[in-house]
Amino acid sequence: MLGHFPKANIAYAHNMRDYFIAAFTFFCVAVSLVIDGSASIETQNILGVIAWVFLIALLFGENKEIRMQVIIAVAFATIGEHFASIYMEGYTYRFENVPLYVPPGHGMVYLTAVKLARSGFFLKHARKIATFVIIVGGLWSLWGVSGIPKQGDQVGAVLFLIFVICLFKGRSPMVYLGAFFICTWLEIIGTAAGTWKWASIEPVFGWSQGNPPSGVAAWYCLVDAVAIGSAPIILNNLKRIGDWYRAENNQKSIH
Repeated sequence: MLGHFPKANIAYAHNMRDYFIAAFTFFCVAVSLVIDGSASIETQNILGVIAWVFLIALLFGENKEIRMQVIIAVAFATIGEHFASIYMEGYTYRFENVPLYVPPGHGMVYLTAVKLARSGFFLKHARKIATFVIIVGGLWSLWGVSGIPKQGDQVGAVLFLIFVICLFKGRSPMVYLGAFFICTWLEIIGTAAGTWKWASIEPVFGWSQGNPPSGVAAWYCLVDAVAIGSAPIILNNLKRIGDWYRAENNQKSIH
C-alpha cells in the first residue's frame, strides 16, 4: 500500500528552490485572492497578467518534463474550470467568469505540489505527513456530514475518500500530499474572501456541498495525475516529430 512512498529513515537533501517556490506560491495565493475578494474586474485582469509573469519566471529553472507537466495542468484545469464553474455552476466566481489569474494560478499550484513532493522535508516525513492529512481531512469530512454545519458536505466526504484512495494506490502520493496543503490553503482563503462560492447543492447528484468541500484536493489530484501521465507521452511524440522533420530536411539537403 505504501509502495510508492519514499523510504523512511533516510537523509534526503534539501533544495532551497523547492521551499522558495512553495512559500512564494502560498504567499501569492493569499494576497491575490484577498485582493480579488473586493477588487474590480480591471484589477482582476491585472492580477492575471502578474500571475502569468510569475509562472513563466518560475519555469525558467525547470526541465522540459516539468514544463510540459505544467502546460498540461494549465490546459486541463482551465477546461475543467469552464465546465465545472461556467457550465455546471458547481461553484461561481464573483463576476461569474473564470478570472485571468486562474490558469497560471493552476500552473503555480501544480508546480508547488511537485516541489513540496520533492523537498527533503516531505520525503523524510512522508508517512507522518500522510497521517496528519488523513486525520485532519477525515475529521473535516466527518464534521461536514455530521449535521452540525448548516451547509452539509456529502460531496466533500466522497471526494476525501477518493483522495485517500489516490494517496495509497496512485503512483505519485507525494504530489497528492503537496496538493492537499496548497489546495486547502487556496480554497479556504478564496471562499472566505468571497472570491468564489461553492453551490450548497451539487448540480449532478443533488448532494450537499461545503464551501469549500472538505475533500476538494481530490479534484486537484486529478489534474496532477493527468499532467504526470500525459507529459512523457506528449514529449515522446514531439521528439518523434522532431526526428522525422530533421530526417526529412537531411534527405532534401542531400538531394
